[in-house]
Amino acid sequence: MKCRHCHSSLDHVFLDLGFAPPSNAYLTVDELKTAEKIYPLKVRVCSSCWLVQTEDYTDTDELFNRNYAYFSSTSTTWLIHAEKYVEKIIAQLSLSKKSMVVEIASNDGYLLKNFVAKDIPCLGVEPTDSTAAAAEKLGIPVLREFFGEKLGKELCAKGFSSDLIIGNNVYAHVPDINDFTLGLKALLNINGTITLEFPHLLSLLQYSQFDTIYHEHFSYLSLYTVKHIFEKAGLRIYGVEEIPTHGGSLRIFGCHKDNNRKASSAVESILGKERKAGLHDISTYLNFQYKVEKIKKDLISFLVEQKNNGKKVVAYGAAAKGNTLLNYAGIKEDVLPFICDASVSKQDKFMPGSHIPIVHPKLINNYRPDYVIILPWNIKDEIMEQLKYIHQWCGKFVTVIPNLEII
Repeated sequence: MKCRHCHSSLDHVFLDLGFAPPSNAYLTVDELKTAEKIYPLKVRVCSSCWLVQTEDYTDTDELFNRNYAYFSSTSTTWLIHAEKYVEKIIAQLSLSKKSMVVEIASNDGYLLKNFVAKDIPCLGVEPTDSTAAAAEKLGIPVLREFFGEKLGKELCAKGFSSDLIIGNNVYAHVPDINDFTLGLKALLNINGTITLEFPHLLSLLQYSQFDTIYHEHFSYLSLYTVKHIFEKAGLRIYGVEEIPTHGGSLRIFGCHKDNNRKASSAVESILGKERKAGLHDISTYLNFQYKVEKIKKDLISFLVEQKNNGKKVVAYGAAAKGNTLLNYAGIKEDVLPFICDASVSKQDKFMPGSHIPIVHPKLINNYRPDYVIILPWNIKDEIMEQLKYIHQWCGKFVTVIPNLEII
């Protein structure tokens, strides 16, 4: 396999998580009776451009099909994040009714609905039918396509040349990151801005966030690498912000390479932080497997101990990251009887790989567990507030990443 960006040989394995099904391939009762597809989940690092990337075993049609179950609007925290972003970017770029905003991977309209409310023209590009249909019900026009250079040129020719292109948590999901970036350039008008948000590779390494690794994520990104990808496509990063979403993300601001916008000092500051943390040193990546194996062992030990002591343990949040954790640790229904989730699209289904049932959150009150493991640790405060009633019977919360902690 060659690097997806610079095409150098990939000689170094960053992390090997064994075998797993696609993390968002939730199963129905009938599907439990059929063979489940699983693929190796191995991640390599390019020692030339430092792009961290999964090995190729699946294609996008299998990963993001019409039954894709992730709906962004399920999280209140994420909705607030999107609303604040829209208020800020409208003011920053002086967007108006004469502007054009395009969001790539617009999901269920969680973000674009804020532009619709302000009468700012917008378009969502979203290939999954289930989420696109939800966005259309909010009055958001949606194009059900995968994005790349060809589509970027077509949209530009049809009058969608954009003042603002948004891509939140999609950049890591694209198999051909160079083609996707060329699409951004083709669609962006001469003075336009691109904002992309993605989990920061630095946070993944510092806080052992290995559960953010799954087949749907093709790339794990540093600012250094994204800067090089942009430059190769004729774009330039002129600003960057560190944001708390997904355990530590970057929001970058891009423009055409020859645009005269002055670059923010934050760009060099974060590049320096990455160098200091060893992101350009291969030993940083090769030592990561040991940290991950310890997290796995600690979780298994905790669950076995509680079962032996007659304690009841359940989990909350049927998130993709939870599937990575549970499948890598080999956790099954015998030690974790069910997982609660507020998303109706996941309820009454089963977690891929582990086949643990997903149920309505009300079952927590009925079951009265001693411990609730929070799988989407990135929104643990929101979940703990929703489920604070477990303290009535002395129930406790547990997080596993970066270390097992009982709260």
